[in-house]
Amino acid sequence: MNTSVTIVGAGLGGLTLARVLHVHGIPAAVYEAEPSPASRAQGGLLDIHDYNGQLAVEAAGLTAEFRSLILEGRQELRLVSHDGTVLFKQPDDGTGGRPEVHRGELRQLLIDSLPEGTVHWGHKVSGVRALAQGCEVAFADGGTVTTDLLVGADGAWSKVRPLLSSAKPEYSGVSSVETFLHDSDRLFPATAEAVGGGMLLVLAPGHGITAHRERDGILHAYIGLQRPLEWFDGIDFTAPAAATARIAAEYEGWSTALTTLITESATAPVLRPHYGLPIEHRWERVPGVTLIGDAAHLAPPNGEGANLAMLDGAELGLALAAHPGDVEGALAEYEQAMFPRGAETAAEGAHLQRQMFGPDAPHGLLAEFVAGT
Repeated sequence: MNTSVTIVGAGLGGLTLARVLHVHGIPAAVYEAEPSPASRAQGGLLDIHDYNGQLAVEAAGLTAEFRSLILEGRQELRLVSHDGTVLFKQPDDGTGGRPEVHRGELRQLLIDSLPEGTVHWGHKVSGVRALAQGCEVAFADGGTVTTDLLVGADGAWSKVRPLLSSAKPEYSGVSSVETFLHDSDRLFPATAEAVGGGMLLVLAPGHGITAHRERDGILHAYIGLQRPLEWFDGIDFTAPAAATARIAAEYEGWSTALTTLITESATAPVLRPHYGLPIEHRWERVPGVTLIGDAAHLAPPNGEGANLAMLDGAELGLALAAHPGDVEGALAEYEQAMFPRGAETAAEGAHLQRQMFGPDAPHGLLAEFVAGT
């Protein structure tokens, strides 16, 4: 394949695509705005599913290396009421298909699997434009590159998407505030016990706490609130103590073991609004450009985003390898499978958000959990 391939974004999807192309002898260049792999924290645990994310790992030829990253026992799930009553518990018996790994460690594994120089760090894209043949990518430092095939793996606010679609992410009505507890087993034993060995969900109408047990007693939590963006605009997140107190006030009457995830955070609270693209988002085939991951089918958090991005990258890479003389055929094949898959998962994400924050929370989700056992 003599076509030049340019990937914008060194997240899990873009890196998986670059790796699968490399496995098949196809070079690619990845451009990433971050100055280095370690320039910012890469989030917490990801459950990588056997029906999508793990298929991408296999296509990348990294299954053994992936397994070395798995945190054993983290597939335990607890659904708890606001007073701390355990409503549902699913232990990790070793048969689950969604092992947990750290996003940062998985990303680094993919980076290390690529030839040196594949990822061009510190290249913030300022714009893209279609040429008579191929595309031009412009960077904030004034530089440009031209390419035969441009892949937008650049997330929610993709700079590549406008070449294909006028769609813009819309606020879902829910935001989360990210917190961390360190050395929880020693300092906050009641909270550590409440979270358990894996993931904790605490739900009530308009409110929700999701927490994961990470390595070394770290508890990583997302404090969810169904509020307009303007409500959060009224909180000064540059004043951590005041912001924490304001968020904690929304959880008055909840078990102290649970609200400790808010009040005792070792880090300043970080606001994470949830956005989504239209559920049926798709576009007409445009020569020489496509999207993967959140750039294509952003949805509220539902445990599938990273998995889908990786599967998108793997399937696009495999399609390009299978059609060495027909890039447009490869892109059409990839998009034909990706569009319905993204739509289905986005619909599931919208449904999950309603179950988590709607008036029937937590009972609707509890009924689904019980029915699934």
